[in-house]
Amino acid sequence: MRAVDVNSGTELAQDVSVADTFLSRLRGLLGKGELPQGQGLWIKPCNSVHTFGMKFPIDVAFLDVELRVVAVSTTLSPNRLSGFYPKASSVLELPAGTLDAALTTIGNRIEIG
Repeated sequence: MRAVDVNSGTELAQDVSVADTFLSRLRGLLGKGELPQGQGLWIKPCNSVHTFGMKFPIDVAFLDVELRVVAVSTTLSPNRLSGFYPKASSVLELPAGTLDAALTTIGNRIEIG
């Protein structure tokens, strides 16, 4: 699957994996050495993430049910906890720097498919 910021017209990732089971959400990106450019992880349902045990920073877009960005966390370092966003129903994790480069901000709509 691809992820595109509809507002800026920028492709955020051309290879998006989905974590939508308890085990896949629990594992997330843990155990990975990196998240290469062009890849992402869509976690649903989800409204908060952590990077404990990770080895690299990530960008996180918190999305509502319509896939509109309700919050962003850019360059979330390892061993950190994001904020809790009750309006978010899923998150899109991307390589650090992706959201700033795409000018993705709160209110933008993300198309995943």
